[in-house]
Amino acid sequence: MAMSVHCDIVSAEEELFSGLVEMVIAHGHQGDLGILPNHAPLLSSLKPGPVRVIKQGGSEEIFYISGGFIEVQPNTVKVLADTATRAKDLDEAAAQEAVKAAEKALSEQGAEFDYGSTAARLAEAVAQLRTIGEMRKKFGRG
Repeated sequence: MAMSVHCDIVSAEEELFSGLVEMVIAHGHQGDLGILPNHAPLLSSLKPGPVRVIKQGGSEEIFYISGGFIEVQPNTVKVLADTATRAKDLDEAAAQEAVKAAEKALSEQGAEFDYGSTAARLAEAVAQLRTIGEMRKKFGRG
């Protein structure tokens, strides 16, 4: 049996995952992070996107987070997300519609335009689509 580390993925609303894993892969602000058992302690912010969890035995589960933090200790990994969902529960059509709406808002900037908010909505929708694409690549479904 491969070595494992305890992983928790939680959001403000719920705990999505808690269990032993062989590896956690997340999208940090400085690049992708691959966390294995006995990793050096680490605290990092996370960008919106997928968090991959490779469970004991090699099965894999993908979660979408809208941003947050990851805390790594030698025997535990905690992903503290603003919002989180299982990738299989993402709505691809809604994400595509959100991308279109944000792109339209960016091209039609009015007097009351909030660039930061619109850019954040666009980034989140694109990250959801990236998560769905990664899930398709791994599992052949979306």
